[in-house]
Amino acid sequence: MEETKAGQALIFATGDLIIDEPDPDSFFAPTKDLLASGDFVIGQIEVPHTDRGEANSTDVPAPPAPPENLRPLKDCGFNLCTTCGNHAHDNGVPGIVDTLELLRNLGIAATGTGRNLEEARKPAIVERKGIRLGLLGYNAVGPREGWATSHKAGVSYVQILTHHEPSPRATPGLPARVYTFPEPDSLEEMQEEIRALRGQVDILLVALHKGMVHTHGELQMYERPLAHAAIDAGADGVIGHHAHILRGIEVYRGKPLYHNLGNFVTVTHALTPSGDNDSPERLRWIAQRRKLFGFTPDPDMPFYAFNPESRMTMLARMTATKEGITEFGFVPCYINQAGAPEALTTYEEARKIMDYVGQISREQKLQIRLTWEDGWVKVQ
Repeated sequence: MEETKAGQALIFATGDLIIDEPDPDSFFAPTKDLLASGDFVIGQIEVPHTDRGEANSTDVPAPPAPPENLRPLKDCGFNLCTTCGNHAHDNGVPGIVDTLELLRNLGIAATGTGRNLEEARKPAIVERKGIRLGLLGYNAVGPREGWATSHKAGVSYVQILTHHEPSPRATPGLPARVYTFPEPDSLEEMQEEIRALRGQVDILLVALHKGMVHTHGELQMYERPLAHAAIDAGADGVIGHHAHILRGIEVYRGKPLYHNLGNFVTVTHALTPSGDNDSPERLRWIAQRRKLFGFTPDPDMPFYAFNPESRMTMLARMTATKEGITEFGFVPCYINQAGAPEALTTYEEARKIMDYVGQISREQKLQIRLTWEDGWVKVQ
């Protein structure tokens, strides 16, 4: 259990949440008390929770998870969530509206999807201990079919452009250099929304669904400029998700950028080859996975078809006053053999995760210093 001083609030944020297996409470049990001690607890809902609709995706469609599987979030203290993932529109409008309604009924404020773009861009705002926190969420990975418009349900987004520059060498077929960057008008729209929210809240966080999935430590070219732009517009911090594996942490203008929080509870058989998997798109993805990303999931964890390295993960931890975030870092976590993240609260247990976060941060030239603080790691 965590405690804060008078006038301070404790913020926790997780990476992706896929709650698509029976007995959902069991996956949160090891961290339930810790999460519930937070004043603001934030998660990213990765797949629709509905029993309506039908598959509606040109990408690798995620099957909808049972509606009742969101219930443990309330007991764990979650009070804000983003829903701006690449699978948000996989079950069409029913998947979006049902998920939002379920979260609303649990008392969880959500942002990032809606019946139209105006609704998807509406911030989630919660007040605790006299501190008002606002959260905005943006999808920066697509697919375009899932983007909301003025008359279509979907996600709030920032468009990322990709440019392939051919090799100048006189050898046809050499790989091109890939450049990625935010589309300027789309980036400005995000910044305008951040500026508009800035005067309404004490703490403003921006969640970005971004990056390359499953790969070790890699930040794509657009990721740092996009996160920096959010801070420049007035955000107090940025939290990233989508990669399903940790990325480094950056301090920019004194503010925390968690480039990717990796997995938290992410349990599903959807990405495991079996007789129950009736999606040709998912089966093709499974066949390509090793070639694309160079890993094979642990066969003893058929409900966790992710890079085994991703079992090293974290819970972002920030303390805040009405004036801003005063300190930040993370609680090192490890996803156990049953698929449940466990907080590592002794230095001996946590050192492996600390070393890993330090390594992947250095690899991307993110200059930080990590210190152990009796149950969590402080970032400086």
